[in-house]
Amino acid sequence: MTIAPPRAPDRTSRRAARTVIISAWAVPVLVVGQFAMLAIVPVSLALTATLRHAELRALRPWTAILATTYASALILWAAGPDRAPSLSKDMHPASAALIVAASLATITAFHLHRRKKR
Repeated sequence: MTIAPPRAPDRTSRRAARTVIISAWAVPVLVVGQFAMLAIVPVSLALTATLRHAELRALRPWTAILATTYASALILWAAGPDRAPSLSKDMHPASAALIVAASLATITAFHLHRRKKR
């Protein structure tokens, strides 16, 4: 019986990891820069990449928290009786702070996960 040598991460897993980290960094930049509605793209990319790739399983709770905090702000904006034309203008500062904190937690978890794998 032969033991196979450990495989190097393939191209798709590296691409998925890069997608997650770039998306996680883009979310606080967009929210703080008053482009909160556009942050739906990196949030959905990060969530999709972590759900599709088994190597990123450790990040699933953190991206789920990020998606949940963003979705709650989006739902509150959409369900509001007198909503502003922009999500950034109608979003409570505490909600923006929670989204930024969730994104920073995802970034931290990504780097700790990567360091633990080495």
